[in-house]
Amino acid sequence: MEFNKLVQDRYSCRKLKGTPIEEEKLDRILEAGLAAPTGCNYQPYKLWVLTGEENCRILSELTKYTFGAGTFIVVGADPSKAWTRKFDGLNIAVIDASIVATHIMLAIHDEGLGSTWVGSFNAPEMKKHYPEMEDYELIAIFPVGEIEEDAKPARLHFERKGISEMVTYLD
Repeated sequence: MEFNKLVQDRYSCRKLKGTPIEEEKLDRILEAGLAAPTGCNYQPYKLWVLTGEENCRILSELTKYTFGAGTFIVVGADPSKAWTRKFDGLNIAVIDASIVATHIMLAIHDEGLGSTWVGSFNAPEMKKHYPEMEDYELIAIFPVGEIEEDAKPARLHFERKGISEMVTYLD
């Protein structure tokens, strides 16, 4: 898909089928995440793919935003492995992981699947259920699935402020 069309057409899909995702599609989605740039190429993130009834049950306890999916991608950032800006000490682990997450989000749509960037979840409880996530800042869960026939973008999805309001040129 042409990039500008992809970013214009992608929306937060809140009605998904719980059918398994084809392995080839999932691999391409994960590869898109791995291709994301990170500060000094430190790659301070981790991805977890959760499937199966038990994981779906656990996730439904940690967030109400599972949308019927049967596959979930969790993105975490490890500040101890990230580049830090020397001028003010800004650690960019969460920024790097957000770039990875954005690649994943767009790749999901490019594969003809639906998802939503879920940020509303109980991260401390998630770490209790999945101790391998303990050392990470958990930034996103992506429920992934085939799009239900009656799914549609939210009412305000296509309303965007214009360039003149959002961009300032400094000469």
